[in-house]
Amino acid sequence: MSTEQQLLLQLQERLDTLEMRTAFQDDVIEQLNNEISIHQEYIRDLKDKLSLMGDKIKDLNSQPTEGPVDDRPPHY
Repeated sequence: MSTEQQLLLQLQERLDTLEMRTAFQDDVIEQLNNEISIHQEYIRDLKDKLSLMGDKIKDLNSQPTEGPVDDRPPHY
């Protein structure tokens, strides 16, 4: 085998390795994008729930309260 053929084989092996790495990285990127989408939706839901809870707390705080509760027994 000539030096030129050996060089071509080495280059082909390097190219194959790079193609495999690229395919693997593409797959990982797609998986990460899917995870990010799931987490974004989850965060959006949590923000909505937090906002709703805040509104409910504001409503509760704005309602007039009844007078002080007297927990003493009637014989006092």
